[in-house]
Amino acid sequence: MKKWIVVRHHCYSDFVALLEVRNLTKDFGLAESPFGGRHSGEVRAVDDVSLDIREGETLGLVGESGSGKSTLGRLILRLTEPTAGAIVFDGVDLLKANGSELRRIRREMQIIFQDPFGSLDPRFRVEDVIAEPLILHRDTLNRDARRQRVAELLRAVGMDESAMSRYPHEFSGGQRQRIGIARALALRPKFIVADEPVSALDVSVGAQIVNLLQQLQRDFGLTYLFISHSMPVVRYLSTRIAVMYRGKIVEIGSTEQITAQPQHEYTRKLLAATPEMAAP
Repeated sequence: MKKWIVVRHHCYSDFVALLEVRNLTKDFGLAESPFGGRHSGEVRAVDDVSLDIREGETLGLVGESGSGKSTLGRLILRLTEPTAGAIVFDGVDLLKANGSELRRIRREMQIIFQDPFGSLDPRFRVEDVIAEPLILHRDTLNRDARRQRVAELLRAVGMDESAMSRYPHEFSGGQRQRIGIARALALRPKFIVADEPVSALDVSVGAQIVNLLQQLQRDFGLTYLFISHSMPVVRYLSTRIAVMYRGKIVEIGSTEQITAQPQHEYTRKLLAATPEMAAP
C-alpha cells in the first residue's frame, strides 16, 4: 500500500521523485579542495552518489565533517559543478539546462546556510535581505507588494514585521537563521537544501528552528534535503535517512529502518556515538 504525505490539503505519493541523482561525482584539485593538505593530485569529495528525494518528504543526510555532505548539497543546486553524473529535478536535467530554463528551476531550489552570522549581508536591512532573491530573479512585484511579501515571510518564520528596518547584527543567532529561512522562502520554492542549519546554534534554539522547519514544510508544501552531522536531529526531522561516509552513500532507508536496524558498520558507530535527543 502506498503511504501518502498530506501537505496543504494535497496528497503526494512517496513514490514520486522530485529529485533524482545518478552517479554524481566531484573531484577537487588539491588547490580547491576543502580538505587542504600538501599532496599533489585530486580529492574525490563525492563518489558515485545516487539517490532520490520524494516530493513532500525530508531526506536526512548524515555523516561526519568532511564526509562530502555539503558538497553534495551544493552539487544538487548547481552551486558547484560536478565532475560526472546526472541530476534531474521535476523532470528537468539540470546539467543540460541553461538560460531561462535554469533561471526558472533555480527559483524552485533554494538553500538555508549553516552560518546565520556570515550568510546575511551586514550592509542590508532585513527587508532588503529577504527581498533580494525577488529582485535578482526579476519578480514582477512592485515595491509595495514586495514589502508585503517580506512582512508575510517574517510572520511565517515567527518574527514581527518591525524587523524589516533593522540590520542583521541587531539579532541573535536564532533570529538570523529565521531571517535566512525567510529569504529561502521568498521565491516560493518546492525544494530546500538545509545545510547544517542548527549546528551553529545552542541546543534549545536549534530545537526551535527544527520545529519551525517542520511547520513550514506543512504550510508551504516543501521538500527538504536536511544535512547534519547529528543523528538525533536527523532522526527527529527526517522521513528517510541517507548515511554518507568518505564521499559515498553507504546506507539509505526509512528513519525507523536506519535507526532500529542499521546495516552498515559506520551507521552503527554514528548511532552508538550520539546521545538520545528528546523531541524539541
